[in-house]
Amino acid sequence: MFNTGSELLKLCEEKNAKIYDMVILKEMEATGLSKEEVLDKMKGTLEVMQASATAGLNKELISNTGITGGNSKRVEDYRKKGNTFAGEIVNSAMAMALSTSEVNASMGRICAAPTAGASGILPSTILSAKDKLNLSDDMLINGLYTAAGVGQIVARIATISGAEGGCQAECGVAAAMGAAAIVEMSGGSPQQALNAAGFALANILGLVCDPIGGLVEFPCNLRNASGVVNGLISADMALAGVQAPIPFDEIVEAMYKVGIALPETLRETALGGLAATPTARELTKHIIEQNK
Repeated sequence: MFNTGSELLKLCEEKNAKIYDMVILKEMEATGLSKEEVLDKMKGTLEVMQASATAGLNKELISNTGITGGNSKRVEDYRKKGNTFAGEIVNSAMAMALSTSEVNASMGRICAAPTAGASGILPSTILSAKDKLNLSDDMLINGLYTAAGVGQIVARIATISGAEGGCQAECGVAAAMGAAAIVEMSGGSPQQALNAAGFALANILGLVCDPIGGLVEFPCNLRNASGVVNGLISADMALAGVQAPIPFDEIVEAMYKVGIALPETLRETALGGLAATPTARELTKHIIEQNK
């Protein structure tokens, strides 16, 4: 039905439809399920996202290695004091993103969207929109299908793997998915949604993947928090009417080429970047000793 952003936009224009309408239809054709069944499947995904995004807000979740944990509660407690620089919505979104990341690091249940390493970004983006716009779960499900459409296109044109394209392909794509979802849930056009997705990718073009010890903990959890902020500001720019001279598909292709150009040390091998610092190496040795 569609493989690129331009094909998706053409379909939306021809059928006077939203991105989520076309993605739902594509899912129906691919699975043979009814629309109700397709929506019900995504409802289950939404429930997992809601649970992971709130699990760490009121209690400390510590990773199995002990390297990370408790940051979601710290940010949430800080937000409640009402004296933040970035504001209520941004700090709430960061806390929820950190929560899902901590659930993942402590071997809990999350939805990889598009990957486990970036799993906190889309849930926190969606739930931030719910709080801001007072949206129903049905609208959130539509938003998740908008996000899914963006993710499908990137996975086909480029990659969503940090091992292949760096963290730009994980946290960057997750932010793009969330930005597009917010735009459509806010009443924006499909073109604005893809503009937002393109902004989110362009904002962190070249972001490396350098997890300490090869584990999805640090700096992954911080990049989940910054990733949701990237999604939020990208959606705002698109809704404000900001446009990019480069279309979404070309931004995706550029992201892929940049990712392939990154040295192996900066593509999830834990051999470069922050993973190669003296402290990170000591932490890695400690983890290895713990698991003997």
